[in-house]
Amino acid sequence: MAQRTAAVSSCDTQQPDFIHLNNLACETLGGKIVFATDEWFAPAANLLKRDPPRFEASAFTEFGKWMDGWETRRKRIPGHDWCILQLGLAGVVYGVDVDTSFFTGNHAPYMSVQVACLGRSGLLHSELWRELVPESELKPGYSDSCHNYFQVNYPERITHLRLNMYPDGGIARFRVYGVGQRDWSSVPAHQEVDLVAMTNGGVCLGYSDAHFGHPRNMIGLGRAANMADGWETARRLDRPKELKVNKHTVPGCEWAVLRLGHAGVITRVEVDTNHFKGNAPAWCRVEACTLTAAEEEAAGASNTWDSGKWTVLLPAQKLRPHHRHHYLEAELALKGAVTHVRLVIAPDGGVSRLRLWGRATPTSPAVAPPTSPAVAPPSKL
Repeated sequence: MAQRTAAVSSCDTQQPDFIHLNNLACETLGGKIVFATDEWFAPAANLLKRDPPRFEASAFTEFGKWMDGWETRRKRIPGHDWCILQLGLAGVVYGVDVDTSFFTGNHAPYMSVQVACLGRSGLLHSELWRELVPESELKPGYSDSCHNYFQVNYPERITHLRLNMYPDGGIARFRVYGVGQRDWSSVPAHQEVDLVAMTNGGVCLGYSDAHFGHPRNMIGLGRAANMADGWETARRLDRPKELKVNKHTVPGCEWAVLRLGHAGVITRVEVDTNHFKGNAPAWCRVEACTLTAAEEEAAGASNTWDSGKWTVLLPAQKLRPHHRHHYLEAELALKGAVTHVRLVIAPDGGVSRLRLWGRATPTSPAVAPPTSPAVAPPSKL
């Protein structure tokens, strides 16, 4: 059994790279609490909410102050409080965020995290639990200290986590960042699947801008619930003060790079601008390439993800607001297998979903996903 080899906490304002990965524990993916020792003031299910924590000063319940998180009673008996959560998407975890927002005089002062790959039984007392994050101090939930980040190295697939708080108190959110893993051996060779879907192991590796919404949202489940459930950039600051007839309205473009869950041949593309009615991009194109683990790492080291291997998969297409665009195989310019895609939108705006339907192909070790994704910081073109 491979063990965790490092756990580093960061409680400053700088965000670690792993937060650009998928939150495998989010309730929108199916994450759920299966057991908690105590939920007197607030239920543990709040830990898995997608929305940021909020605070209402005058909100009280019959049990005490209402808090948007998990809060237990002040402990008066031996032991400590803990809960078990089942990931919505089993996979490899690269880091966690223990968010104590608004828990300022009542936060849990210490915590630890254990993990396991379990079936339906043996959750509470299984000897399969392994340490992911050792007992560590938590900072109170003020705006400059509420995010307690822990980077980890545990390369095995995880289905469940046990969050221990010592001895009691409150935690607002528990985010588990990683990459989903699907058993591709059970997928028929000719079955068409969404190769970039989060549930199939797709992951966002880099982007130019994500001011209003992260591009990882594009590979989430179903259709977007609202604009916040998609990728949306800021308005470009280099746009002209006055638009002219027969001129390009706004120069430049924005982009997002994603790794497929499995190498494959893409046969259909869907670009959905659902909910983006006054802020959809004017047009888009999709580029693709095949990268080895080493090439991915090198490309990610440059903020522009300019690997020199990008080939047009879907030529430039005009986009309509609040519309589901479908592009069939005959409209695609690339027929071979690929591992990575880059969605380019111009000049800016929002895309709610990107679907890349195709057939998985045999993958050699040279193009297998690397142990740790090379997530690049945002950059402008």
